[in-house]
Amino acid sequence: MSRIEPVASGRLGRIVQINLSQGGVPKLAQPHAQLTHSGLVGDHQRNQEVHGGLERALCLFSLERILALQEEGHPIFPGAAGENVTISGLDWSLVVPGIRIRLGTEVLAEVTRYTAPCTNIAYAFIDNDFSRLSQKRYPGWSRVYARVIRPGMIKPGDRVVLE
Repeated sequence: MSRIEPVASGRLGRIVQINLSQGGVPKLAQPHAQLTHSGLVGDHQRNQEVHGGLERALCLFSLERILALQEEGHPIFPGAAGENVTISGLDWSLVVPGIRIRLGTEVLAEVTRYTAPCTNIAYAFIDNDFSRLSQKRYPGWSRVYARVIRPGMIKPGDRVVLE
């Protein structure tokens, strides 16, 4: 039996953008970043009760979802929803809690949960309707949090593989 190629199954993508901020949104594009067990070096969150920490060290989102939201008229852009890594090429419906993701040649992460959208990202949506990223209301449209299993450097253009 032959092995299915990741690209054929929606399991292969690329890092489009790496995003950091000193707290809050939008997070801004970076040329590269060092990822540790506690997140991207230089990235900060205002409310660490709901953002950051080992189980929420990394926030990931799909470029294809962002583009589809733009087609709906939302003024969202990469980094606007607070994601640390914007990824293209993955079948986002496969990015679920428990799946492991390789980022570049060094990093291994595991999705821990869907993120809950909050009022801080309302500016990126028509009529401030940030619930458009709610997993409960719109399954498959949420950003996800991940824990870092193996840290390392990442940069735009790096391969992303779902395991």
